[in-house]
Amino acid sequence: MKNYEFLDHTADVLFQAYGKTLGELCVNAALALQETQVKLSTVGVKRKKVITVEAMTPERLVFNFLQELVFVKDANMLLFSKFSVKIVGNKLTAQCFGEKISLKKHELNVDAKAITMHQFSVKKTKGGWKARVIVDI
Repeated sequence: MKNYEFLDHTADVLFQAYGKTLGELCVNAALALQETQVKLSTVGVKRKKVITVEAMTPERLVFNFLQELVFVKDANMLLFSKFSVKIVGNKLTAQCFGEKISLKKHELNVDAKAITMHQFSVKKTKGGWKARVIVDI
């Protein structure tokens, strides 16, 4: 199973992410989100940021996590290239490894402004989990 794939979209960035578990889905969706913004191989793992979000549904948990990654990028100028996610009940805790944005070092793509609810979905499948995400750029 592929971790994530980008699909054609007229104005924004659309991707689908997959995982055997909800935690793995979150890791792969986070990597896809980061890849929309930067060439992942240019981002080192010099800093660790712990992100915790809570929600009543898996869909909202994934949404809140991705939206928090956009916030952290904007507020702290951090991009990430490695994630470890643990979900217990309605609480997601992610260890995110990356570094501050450097125009000299990083090959930047587009800037993610927000995760949209338009066509956003998280579904349990026969093989695990699947998310469909549109990133407002």
